[in-house]
Order: sequence, then C-alpha cells, then structure tokens
Amino acid sequence: MPQYETESLVLKSYNLAEADRIVVFFTWEYGMVRGVAKGAKRLKSRFGSTLELFSTVNLSYFQKEDRELVSIQAVELTRSCFDDASDPDFLNTFSYIADLLMAFAPPHDPHETLYRMTKACLAAASENPGNLNNIRLYFELWLLRLGGYLPDWSACDICKRQLSQGETTRLQSSFHLRCSNCGKTKSGDVITPGHREVFHTVQKLPPPEFLNFASDKKVIIAEVSLSLKRIISQVIGRDVGGKNTSAVNL
Repeated sequence: MPQYETESLVLKSYNLAEADRIVVFFTWEYGMVRGVAKGAKRLKSRFGSTLELFSTVNLSYFQKEDRELVSIQAVELTRSCFDDASDPDFLNTFSYIADLLMAFAPPHDPHETLYRMTKACLAAASENPGNLNNIRLYFELWLLRLGGYLPDWSACDICKRQLSQGETTRLQSSFHLRCSNCGKTKSGDVITPGHREVFHTVQKLPPPEFLNFASDKKVIIAEVSLSLKRIISQVIGRDVGGKNTSAVNL
C-alpha cells in the first residue's frame, strides 16, 4: 500500500463513528482527497489542531487501490486560519469556496493551477478581510475559466464582432453577450462596460491587485458575481450559496 505526502488545504471534516473523522483535503499534487483520521475526536488526538478548516498542512496518507477513502497517517500544520475562520463572513465565504471545489474537482485528479489560485485567495482574504465579496467573485470566475465554462465577453455571440470599450450589451441564456445591433428585443440582463471591465480585469491580476482595483466597485462586483453564480448553478445542477452581502438583482 503506497504512502503519499503532499501540501494540502483542509476543506471540510465530519464525524465518523465515536472517535474518528472524515477529512476532505485539496492537495497540491493529488487533487481532492478524502480520508479517515483515526482518533481525531479524542481529547489527546495525535492530530491536535492540524485539521482546522482552511489551514495549510503537509499531509501524509496511505491509499488502497480499490478505495476512495485514504488512511491519514500524519498532518503537519504550516499555516493556520483559526483566527480568520472565527469571523462568520470569512467562514461563510470559504465554506462556499470549499463547496464549489468539491463540486468541480474530481477525486485524486491533480490541478496545480486551481490549488495555487485557492491558496492565493485564502492569503488575500486573510490580509484584506473586508473584501470578501471581491474574493468570491475572483474565485468564481477563475473556477469557471479553469473548468472551461467561462463565456466569452469580448465579442458578440451572434455576429462575432469584437465589442467596443464603451458598448452596452445583453446577456443571453447561454451567458454569452449579444450586441445592440443583434438585439431586436430587450430580453436578457444588461451588461455594461463596467461589468465587462471587472470580468476581464479578474483574469489579468493576482488577488491582492484585483482587490485594490475593485475596492470602489461594490455594486458591479455583486452584479457580475450573481451572473457567475447562475453559470455555476447550471454547471453543477443545483443552486449555490455564498451570497454577497450587497447582492443586487440584475
């Protein structure tokens, strides 16, 4: 039975029997891993505080070929989020992010770019706890882009013309855009140049720089995030949480 070691993020844990816990890790090298932490509920557990939600850890585990659940052998804490997670808004935001990761990422399928992006969002949120709505948007958009589900908001989906910088468009049911020349009706949400600026800027900047850019765009952030949540809901087949505190209906 092979042993694996990798850096990981702790996403979720829940009880198993009287003394054990099942823990979900998002790992750097092996993707989503679910494992049993024997004795984790005991007062003097060898795991101690290493299984705190959203912490960064060095994980060591054994895995049998015919089983999805692995056997967790050791967990070494490298970065704790205990203080951050005591804030209800931070806890809600990253519980939402963890839920999306578990919905999108197949078990034992590595995705280093997605791992790095998630870790960068955690670090940025820890440094800027007042910008959690912007972090949600950043994560939602990059999750869709890395998964291949992000629509093209640079051109009209009907005539294929590149949109001008100041052009207002309409959102189609496919979540692609329709220019005013191709839109004979007023159906579909209005997507303004401001919405498209946020949409494209997320893809150009790391999280800390995007937070600075978006600091005065509260309403637009909420509106774009709402559109992205609708795409995510369609992809995973259910409604998603993580509502922005300033959500505005389009």
